[in-house]
Order: sequence, then C-alpha cells, then structure tokens
Amino acid sequence: MAAAVIAYLIFGSVVLGAYWLFVPAALFIVLMITHLRIDKRRQFAQRAVRYYEQGVKRLNDEWPGSGNSGDAFIDASHPYASDLDLFGKGGLFELLSTARTYEGEATLARWLKEPAKRTEALDRQGAIRELAPNVDQRETLMLLGEEIRSEVQAQALASWAKEPAIDYFSGARVLAFAFCVTTLVAFGGYWAGLWTSTVFLTAFVISQIFAGAFYAKTRHILSSLQARAHDLTLLSSLLEQLEKAELKAPKLAAIQAAVKRDGKPASARIAQFQRLLTLQENGSNQYVIPIALVLLWHTQLAMAVEAWRRENGPHIARWLAALGEFEALSSLACYSYERAELIYPDLIEDALFDATELGHPLLPSKSCVTNDVAIGGEVKLLVISGSNMSGKSTLLRAIGLNTVLAWAGAPVRATTLKVGPLALGASLRTVDSLQEGRSRFYAEITRLRQVADLAKGTRPLLFLLDEVLSGTNSHDRRIGAQSIVEGLLKRGAIGLITTHDLALAEIGKQLGVSALNVHFEDHLEHGEMRFDYKMRPGVVERSNALELMRAVGLLD
Repeated sequence: MAAAVIAYLIFGSVVLGAYWLFVPAALFIVLMITHLRIDKRRQFAQRAVRYYEQGVKRLNDEWPGSGNSGDAFIDASHPYASDLDLFGKGGLFELLSTARTYEGEATLARWLKEPAKRTEALDRQGAIRELAPNVDQRETLMLLGEEIRSEVQAQALASWAKEPAIDYFSGARVLAFAFCVTTLVAFGGYWAGLWTSTVFLTAFVISQIFAGAFYAKTRHILSSLQARAHDLTLLSSLLEQLEKAELKAPKLAAIQAAVKRDGKPASARIAQFQRLLTLQENGSNQYVIPIALVLLWHTQLAMAVEAWRRENGPHIARWLAALGEFEALSSLACYSYERAELIYPDLIEDALFDATELGHPLLPSKSCVTNDVAIGGEVKLLVISGSNMSGKSTLLRAIGLNTVLAWAGAPVRATTLKVGPLALGASLRTVDSLQEGRSRFYAEITRLRQVADLAKGTRPLLFLLDEVLSGTNSHDRRIGAQSIVEGLLKRGAIGLITTHDLALAEIGKQLGVSALNVHFEDHLEHGEMRFDYKMRPGVVERSNALELMRAVGLLD
C-alpha cells in the first residue's frame, strides 16, 4: 500500500521525486533479511525444543521408540548384538545415541559391537568426563547437526573424495591460462585497431578446440560440484565449532588435530571450495556466458576443482571420521551427564568381572533390581537356576550390556565394577528360520560353535548362555552342556549359564571350586507369582511352571 501511494505521488501528481521509490524497495529488502534471520532462529529454537524433549524422555524413562533405534546396524550373525538388545526399539543404541550424522551413528554402533583396547577405552573415558558437564557445547553441536542429518549425503561425499584422480596432461592448467590470455590480448588488439578480427577469431577458435578436448572431463567434474559444495558447507559449521572448542583430553585433542592438519583448518579449506562453487554459478549467468567462453571459465574451473579434490580428498575422510568420533563421545557424555549415578569401571588386564549392585542399563531406575556378581579368579562359572520370569536372562543381559559399555569407554550401572578385556559371546535369543531351513536347536548349536571359536581369540571370553541346549532332551542337554562348558573353561573363558532344568545344576557340583550354583526365587501371593529378582547361593528348590499355568487359567 505504501509503495502504491508513493508511486501515485511520483507519477500521478508529481509531488515527490523518483528517488522516493527506493524507500519501499529498501524497506522490502530490510524486511526480507530480517524475516530470514527470524525464520532461521525459529528453526534453531524448534530443533532445541526437540533436542530437550528427547532428553526429558530419557530422564523420565519414556525414551523407547522415540529415538533412532539403529536398525541399520543390526547384524544377526554378531556374537552378542541381538542377544543383548544393542539395536532395535528400546535397545542400548537408542538410549545412547544423540548423533546427528551417519558417521556419528556408525562410530557409536561400531564401539558397541567391537570392544576397544584398554588404552583406547581409557582415553575415551577421559574425553567423556570432560564433555559430560559441557552442556552448552554439546547442545550447539547437536543442533547444528540436525540439518546435516537430513541433507548431507555423507556416503556420496566420501565416495566423491575417494574417486580416482581425473588426469590432465602435465601443464594443462598453464596452457589453459595461456590460451585465455592470448584470446584476451587478441580481442584487445582488435578493439584497438591493431589487427583485424581474424587474429581474435583464430585465437578464440583454437582455445575452444582446446576446451572441447576436455569437455567430457569438465562436465563430469562440474556435474557434482554443487551437491558436494552443499554437503561440505553444512559440515563446515560443525567442523568450525570443533576447531574453536577448547579441548584438553588427549582423545579430544587428537580429534581436533585431525581437522586442523597441515596448518590449515578444515573450515578454511572448505571456504576455498565454496569460492569455486560461486565461480561456477557466476559463469552460468546468461550475461556472463560470452565472457566465460573467452576466459575458458568452465575448463579452468574444472581443473581447479579437481586440484582441490586431489589435495583435500584424503582430508575429507579424516574430517568425517573426526566428526563421527566426536559425536559418539558426545552421545556417551550425554548419557553420563543425564545419569549422574553411573560410575566409570576399573578396566583391568585380568579375565574378571566383579561388580557390586549391578543393574540392567535399559531398565527404569526406579524398578531396576541390582545384584552383586563376581566371575573370574577362582570361580570361573556361575550356574544360575530358577523358574521362568525370575530374572535369570535379565542378569545375563545386565552383565553383557555393562561389559559393552565399559569397553566402549562409557560409564556403567553399578556401584563398583572391575572388568577385564573380555570378548563377549552370548546365546540368549536363538530362533528358527523357515527361510534358511534351520530349527531352533540347530540355530542354537551354530551360535554355540561361534562362541567356542571366540574362546580361541586373543581376548579372554565371557560367555552368557541362557537355557543352554533347551531344544533337546534332558539327557543330551546335560551331557552336551557340560562338555561345552568344560571346553570353554579349558580355553581360559569365564561365564554364566542359566537353566530351569535342575539336572544341569549338577555341572556346578562336578566342576568343584571353579563353578558356583546360584539361583533366583519366586513365591505365590494372593494367586499371583511374585519375584524379587535377587540372586542367592545354591540351587533353586522349586519350580513355578504349574503355578504360572494355573495363574493364566490353563490348569484347574
């Protein structure tokens, strides 16, 4: 409306001068810039709200199903990932991960699936301790990464960086520049009347023939420039924050050094690439195209892009890896900060798992029952008997998950924990497969074979076997289970087996002091089964199977 009034006063009544038209134009530009800034802040605030809402859900134990379940990292052949619920809805990965890039998620998943060496795990502990209280820094990085998760094609970027170099003959860039200068000089001489247009046209045609010889390479190089520049621009914001952060822990300092290598930080290198993108966009302007032809704009630009990629391509993989490690550490630091009751385990060299008040990390704090567990040293095997639903499998998963956390460098749910560099092997959730033609029993013995093979490795094995060989008869189960356990113990393994078949409890007695029988109890109260989930010494003396069947109305 204001613009219409000013236009009338200028053209209708000639009250105002034409320069008054610049007023609404200037106001429009100011409003547009202000709107963009406000909209950007609004989007940032919305991301912050989502970030903190997710944090509140974790604190209230309402997080299952609300985060990234890590389904992309599920591996049915892994020796413990499926058995311990590392991935999937309500799994450990969903609880831990606040990563916003694929590299961060993949790094965290790898740490959970592959126990680190002691020095590496201790370095991670130091980094997590430093990052945990630094809430503002972690928040900034997480919010910057929200846009990156949805828009950056990290795998395509990494593939582009690793593509074989597109070779030009030696001196091609110098020759391209020489042709450009020659054509400009020829045109200047023609403009000044020093020679005819023939000289200029000859120089121009020769330069275009030269450019045409590289047309396919030029097109290939520039075709991906905009997408890769977009990816790098978004990553640059994260890299710049990482470059500026004051980090002291050796692990964090090493990550920071990876994005500052050779005296030039990653953000400065990316800024060079962004300038090349600007040149491409300018060269595509319809008014610039005639000049671009004379200057061999796109040919020289493609050569510059390829030179940048050849120099910085190896750095890109390092930048992505550094960001992945930092995000994985930030995820574990967030876990540590939100659960102040957690402790950092004592990582030792011996084959030992010794914990007091050990709890399952995925259970709500208010309903998590803890137990003291000691395996290693004199006692190398715990045989756990007990009725269904009494807590046997939960204890195995508590031991396994806390071992995973310990060797990822993370804090654990216990009052104290001493744990050695253990390789994990678990058989808690074996199922049949119609597609693969496998029975449940065959699937279980295949997993047991995998666990036995782990005992031959360099790390001592911690085995967790739930209802071992339950797919066969009691006679074969007892003989087979004893043979398997004895073979594992001979190779220096330690572990636990659970059973509700009391015949298997004899294994603990026959192995003497190297094995110990423990059990979980239950009792019937007002027609309902009650469990206290506390581990006790000795063999369980009663079963609840009939009571459970009566409780659900199956038996009279």
